[in-house]
Amino acid sequence: MSRHRSLRAKVRRGIAKWPVAIVAVVVLIALGWGAWSWIGGVLDKRAQAQAQDCNEGDAVLRVSATPSVAEAVAEVARAWSATRPVVYDHCIAVEVTSADSSAVLDGLTGTWDAEKLGQRPHAWVPDSVLWANRLSALNAKLVGGTPKSIGTSPVLLAAPEAGAPVLKDFRWTDMPEVTDWQRFGPNWGRFSVAMPDPAANTASALAIQSALAGGKGPVTADTLNSDAAKTTLTKLAATVPPEVPTTTREALRRLGDSATVNAAGFSVTPVSEVDLYKHNTGKEAPSKPLVGVLPVGPTPVADFPYVALSGPEVGEAEERAAQAFREFMTEPDQQKILAHGGLRVESTQDRPSPSPGVSWAAVTENLVAADATTTQQLSAAWASADRGGQVVTVLADVSTSMKPRLDKVKAALRGQVDRSVSGSFGLWEFARSVDGAKPYKQLVGTGPVVEKREALRRAIDGLKTVDGSQLYTALGACYEAAHDGFVAGRVNRVVVVTDSTSDGGIDLAALKSRLKGKDLPVSFIAIGGEVDKAALTDIAESTGGSVSVVEDENGVEAALGQVLSTTA
Repeated sequence: MSRHRSLRAKVRRGIAKWPVAIVAVVVLIALGWGAWSWIGGVLDKRAQAQAQDCNEGDAVLRVSATPSVAEAVAEVARAWSATRPVVYDHCIAVEVTSADSSAVLDGLTGTWDAEKLGQRPHAWVPDSVLWANRLSALNAKLVGGTPKSIGTSPVLLAAPEAGAPVLKDFRWTDMPEVTDWQRFGPNWGRFSVAMPDPAANTASALAIQSALAGGKGPVTADTLNSDAAKTTLTKLAATVPPEVPTTTREALRRLGDSATVNAAGFSVTPVSEVDLYKHNTGKEAPSKPLVGVLPVGPTPVADFPYVALSGPEVGEAEERAAQAFREFMTEPDQQKILAHGGLRVESTQDRPSPSPGVSWAAVTENLVAADATTTQQLSAAWASADRGGQVVTVLADVSTSMKPRLDKVKAALRGQVDRSVSGSFGLWEFARSVDGAKPYKQLVGTGPVVEKREALRRAIDGLKTVDGSQLYTALGACYEAAHDGFVAGRVNRVVVVTDSTSDGGIDLAALKSRLKGKDLPVSFIAIGGEVDKAALTDIAESTGGSVSVVEDENGVEAALGQVLSTTA
């Protein structure tokens, strides 16, 4: 019996080893995950602390904004600064200045006046992509990326309080046709639209597009070449009052100061909605607000792009900071700030209040804007129609280096001649031996384009390349002829298209001694990288002209339109 008890005592049920192993593994994993999370948190905090130390110091992102939105952009900048942004170990501060788009464009492409405009910006918010297109036409390398709209503003007609109600059925296409208030009922005499220079005033440029489009658009090069477009431009230019203010802001001031309809010398003026809101609520607001009329039909819209700039003044930290600030501006909270400043944005229907004179009427259909090149051509076509047009003498480089580029240059010149409504045009060519011993030749003397159109077309088609350049000698002769034929009361200019340097003849100093001040500006369209930009800039600035730098011949047409669109 005892033996059996002994055997039973030795038999035991043991605990299996695999559950223990699993538990141990789970515990180790949990401990490892906790340790890894702790280490990761420490590293993240350390990285954040190092970033906040701004090892590379402080950097300033400078943004220039058109006056109507500068205050709102500055408020967005303060909101971004509150997040303590760090880019490439730089603590970023944002500095927003207010400046007219025309002044910024002139400064970016010429000599920047820091005393008037503040320090040169790293980003720019004009009121329309038209300005970015003009900057690209003058020097594409200054545009750092594709512009992005931060908000929009429809173009309205600003009218005195008494005149606004009778314009409820007005269309943009009425502008060239309506010359008397009786069309709308009241016997107030002549009806006229003040159209400040469309090359410097976005509302005017978009209003002219709407008048030509006849529908939702866009206006194209074929539109501008048509007889109907030329007739419309001629009529529209004829309806413009004799003394047009140079800026939309001045046109609004004169309208607001007028006690009665037409007392300003004109009846209405195009204006962006946000500009009208700022005019009616600003420090110099009129006692009676001007009223914004939304014409019937497709509405032209200013798109207020954010333009990141490039160039030697823009470092890598500023470039990345400009991109980051652009994205911040398009977030919902920041869009509300811009909406309260008078822009329209997709994410909210908020509007500033009070807003005297501005009803924020719904826009049912937008005008499709013309492309960049057509926009430049349209401004140039207007310049050829307004007040008898300009007096333009073109000096075209036909040296050997121009051979692969000449067809594009000829197409650009031919298009300008075809689109010109009025004004005068002349054509010269230059190369070392283009006319015997002379490195220049007058092909068509400068005169009324309507009389010389066929001769100009034939001369342009006949351009052929010849060896050598001698730019300075040729320009001296062309300039003196243009100066002798100067037409008082009109814009006179010489435009040079070239891709090379002067390789003989007189030198730069001798040429400059023959130039006679700034009544006859010389502007250059410089193709490629072989030109002497410093010398061309010296000549242009001494005469009040400009230098447009295009990478290749594909940019010539837009650059020519840009040069000829300026009226000063």
